[in-house]
Amino acid sequence: MSIQILGMIGHRLASEIIPASGPLFDKHYITQFSRAHEAAGFDRILVGYWSDQPDGFLVTAHAAANTTTLKFLLAHRPGFVSPTLAARKLASLDHLTDGRLAVHIISGGSDSEQRRDGDYLNKAQRYARSDEFLTVLRQSLESTQPYDHQGTYYQAEQAFSAIKPLQNKLPIYFGGSSAEAIDVAARHADVFALWGEPLKGAAETVRTVRAAAAEQGRNIKFNISFRPIVAATEKEAWERAEHIRELAAQQLPKGGHNFGSLKPQSVGAQRLMNAVNEGERLDKALWTGIAKLVGGGYNSTALVGTADQVSEALLDYYRLGIDSVLIRGFDPLNDAVEYGRELIPLLREKVAAIDSQKRSA
Repeated sequence: MSIQILGMIGHRLASEIIPASGPLFDKHYITQFSRAHEAAGFDRILVGYWSDQPDGFLVTAHAAANTTTLKFLLAHRPGFVSPTLAARKLASLDHLTDGRLAVHIISGGSDSEQRRDGDYLNKAQRYARSDEFLTVLRQSLESTQPYDHQGTYYQAEQAFSAIKPLQNKLPIYFGGSSAEAIDVAARHADVFALWGEPLKGAAETVRTVRAAAAEQGRNIKFNISFRPIVAATEKEAWERAEHIRELAAQQLPKGGHNFGSLKPQSVGAQRLMNAVNEGERLDKALWTGIAKLVGGGYNSTALVGTADQVSEALLDYYRLGIDSVLIRGFDPLNDAVEYGRELIPLLREKVAAIDSQKRSA
């Protein structure tokens, strides 16, 4: 078992501590950002989905045209594109990227965010739709013959996609901490994605999801996301974390973030807030300072310390069976470059040593 290291790119420079600058779709920044990840040794980068932001298919296409080996994880929300059409779009993009594509299916954890695109289904209905979406999507991606589908959310007669992914199988990522999410992931996902949480909770999720997948006769892998804050010394790293907190507290309200109305809807957000309530510093290096600011609204937990300390913290999750990590910084471009210098080589070296010991044993 080796480790996969993912990053995340945006379509312009912006973060919790950096005011957005440049054009909304900054193709020069996308090029620079994706190339920085490739040079830093990342395996794959996530291209996110928001109801008011540029289309991820086009961001991915542009980033792929300016890289050669870097792979991509395209976030996609069911409900706005027919799964038969989505299959053809994804297969076409996989050819365009020379087989470097995976898709991350997001059911949607916020009612208000979904309604901006005209989706008024409740949470349970969204997960049921995701289940059916993935059933149809996989049929279109894999079937060699036309097929019919009559379901609750989708209907099709003699559906067929002449174009198939360049890869033998397009990898499917899926996340969510609710029972509905785990049920869908168990049937369809190749990789289950977790937000960064304490080791005890992550271990519980791995056991639960792995058991659910086994009941479906399937194996499943895991990815976990963190925001590493790395410095030359532990003291400097924690000083940097506090500085990031101060900047974020100033910057987030300017971007419309209302600290007084934080009501996490998703189970994942509730789990992060549970971690916040446990304390600011958990396990070896886990920091919940920014997660508290944003109400657990997204992958906002950090690992703080030297490259050696952060890599050791990541190894604890690797030992749980989580063989894929997504790391992104609060200074997105510069942090990606720094990870490539300090963190990624060290983490790969330590994982290789663990794997070698297992093989010897």
